[in-house]
Amino acid sequence: MNQLLPELFGTEHPVALITGSGARRVGQVIARQFVEAGYRVVLHAHRSVDQVQATARQWQSEGFNVDYVTGAIDDQANIHAWCDRIVKTHGGLHVLVNSAAAWEPTRLEELDESSLNHQWRVNLMGPTLLCREAGLIMASQSGGAAIVNIGDWALVRPYLDFAAYLLSKGAIQTLTQAMAVELALRNPRIRVNAVLPGPVMLDQRVTPEARQKIIAQSLLKREGTPEDVAQAVRFLVESPFITGVCLPVDGGRTIYAGPSHDIAAHPTYEPN
Repeated sequence: MNQLLPELFGTEHPVALITGSGARRVGQVIARQFVEAGYRVVLHAHRSVDQVQATARQWQSEGFNVDYVTGAIDDQANIHAWCDRIVKTHGGLHVLVNSAAAWEPTRLEELDESSLNHQWRVNLMGPTLLCREAGLIMASQSGGAAIVNIGDWALVRPYLDFAAYLLSKGAIQTLTQAMAVELALRNPRIRVNAVLPGPVMLDQRVTPEARQKIIAQSLLKREGTPEDVAQAVRFLVESPFITGVCLPVDGGRTIYAGPSHDIAAHPTYEPN
């Protein structure tokens, strides 16, 4: 048994809702990290319903306590129904990980109200409503609780053709800090943080040449993995004195400009 869990959450088996965990991507790896650590995990899927059902059955056959919910994350009725069911079925809600996201390239020439609205609703409004609904449940409980939002490292070095996505993800830091204040002032044992992943699970269409360029732009000279993100999420969930933090998990890309011969903008500097 993880001896830390009763101290943090008031139960040996806290309940964790991880959105966007139906498909075999980062959210599902985060969920696996928690279920193996003794948490009761509630998976979530919108379009990957068959996958989330199969994953739940497989993990249950391995002896893990797993449940799932389905539906669009930007629907307030869905959110209320999920949280209500989780509390009635499992007796509480102790951890929320907002991992579901829409990641869609949109050229500036094609940016319109529809594309902005879709990514804003999924990447910001959904997580905000979930933080509110889950957070108020957490505030009413006697034990502690934790929320981790998933942002994106690229806010400091924006990608071309992702203005709509980055606008929505850019608000994750504000959401995280605002909720850290709102919820801790209702229950000082609630912590809210965020993880800002670098390139993880690169698209299969990325060419070998482009992949090598991405690796070269990392100080640690490798791609990120879903496990890197999952470990960071769990660290923040189980860290009792950290709140309001947005943690880059990017191999150093945030602070490293990449290989360059124009290293320092100074008239007396001569690169080797």
